Formats: sequence, structure tokens, C-alpha cells
Amino acid sequence: MKQLITRVDDELHARLKARAEAEGRSMNDLVTEVLSDALNREEAPEAWKARLLAEGKLITFEPEREPVGLDELERRSAGWGTSVSEALDWSRGEW
Repeated sequence: MKQLITRVDDELHARLKARAEAEGRSMNDLVTEVLSDALNREEAPEAWKARLLAEGKLITFEPEREPVGLDELERRSAGWGTSVSEALDWSRGEW
């Protein structure tokens, strides 16, 4: 059996300790069960995304339009030459 050492904030520690005491068991037993349950829970990617959105842990970005393809990007950047690379070199002190 392995030992796991981790840091948790004071509030989480207090909640774990109170729950373990209320259930009449050790914190080790409670934490082991919680971690096992979390790892055994199968969650489809769509459900995972919906849960994180609902919890405010994930944001989404909806672009105003479809991104341009490689061909269009090459057409738009024709003639730019090496000015971007030169500007980056200059900003890095490599000029």
C-alpha cells in the first residue's frame, strides 16, 4: 500500500474532518473512498463539458465567423515577406 501526501486548503480539510467524524470513520478512509469514486465514475466528454460549464470552471468562445482556410491565409499574407520575422528578431535584440 502506498502513502499519498497532498496539500489542501484549510476549509477543505475542515470539511473532510467534520464529515469523517460525523460518519464515525477516519479521514484516510473517507478520502480513499472519495478518490476511488471519482476515478471509477465514467463521464462522457459531453457530460464532463456540461458539468464544468455549469460549475463555472469552463468558458466557451463562439467565433463571429468561420476561420479562414490555409489557402485563404496564404492569399491574404502574400507579399508580407519576412517583416514579421525581422520585427521579432529586433524585439529580441537579435537585429
